[in-house]
Amino acid sequence: MIKFQGAFTALITPMKDNGELDYEGFTRLVEFQIEQGIDGLVPLGTTGETPTLEDEEEEKLIKLIVEKAKGKVPLVVGAGSNDTKHMLRYVKRAKDLGADAAMVVTPYYNRPNDEGLLRHFEAASSIGIPIVVYNIVSRTGRNIPHYLMEKIAQMPNIAGVKESSGDLAQIGDNIHLISRPRKDTANPFRVVSGDDGFALPLMALGGDGVISVISNLVPGRVKALTKACLAGDFEEGRKIHFELLPLIKAAFVETNPAPIKLAMKWAGLPAGPCRLPLGPISASSEAVLKAALDKMGLKTLK
Repeated sequence: MIKFQGAFTALITPMKDNGELDYEGFTRLVEFQIEQGIDGLVPLGTTGETPTLEDEEEEKLIKLIVEKAKGKVPLVVGAGSNDTKHMLRYVKRAKDLGADAAMVVTPYYNRPNDEGLLRHFEAASSIGIPIVVYNIVSRTGRNIPHYLMEKIAQMPNIAGVKESSGDLAQIGDNIHLISRPRKDTANPFRVVSGDDGFALPLMALGGDGVISVISNLVPGRVKALTKACLAGDFEEGRKIHFELLPLIKAAFVETNPAPIKLAMKWAGLPAGPCRLPLGPISASSEAVLKAALDKMGLKTLK
């Protein structure tokens, strides 16, 4: 299993003003993340705008990040779909192109029943690459409750779960009853937060880290947060959490990743616009975002 612990960045996909992908900018972002000491990278997730990427674009992004980051940090490549057949193709692609793990989201829109969910993740586990389950009910309409997560976690190659359910009781059960008993084994099951705002409480419960949106902009600070919490220094963890909280709130003032891409653009990092149907954020949301950056002392070029 990969070392799935600490601060992982859910990478944006930078784009040019004409809507084409900025591959050079993507490479620069990967290098920036590694220089800042991030623990891992997660391309081709929701933050990477995969619903609007072409297969050829995704494949090129995977090849670029493997070339630049393989062996330096773990690479967890998004490979989800609401069609099991397509998901299997994406998981196999991630494996064949050199990813360390594949992230598979709960099937969205068709809202499978319990048996369908189990078979979906069982199929993913059969490809032979570590699988990170992505549980995000707000995007998919389907939660993975603890009793199902217990069964999924017993499948081969299931490395852990990115929890974005917002349910601390459920998250606590997954940590206490699945993750902790396997903590010091050769087959650990990691529980990480998919919400920046839940990183601290999840880790206080014994979780393993965060797949972060705001670490696109401030990877060093998010790494400091997870490092403090993993060391049991929750006083320092709280200090960093509250320092980051204005940015966490502002990054989700409208649909992710539009706000964080704008903040990165203001900071001079490769970002560009989002692809439709995600449009530019409103003037009032821009004001919220800029106020958060000012409060944190982050410089902008705006």
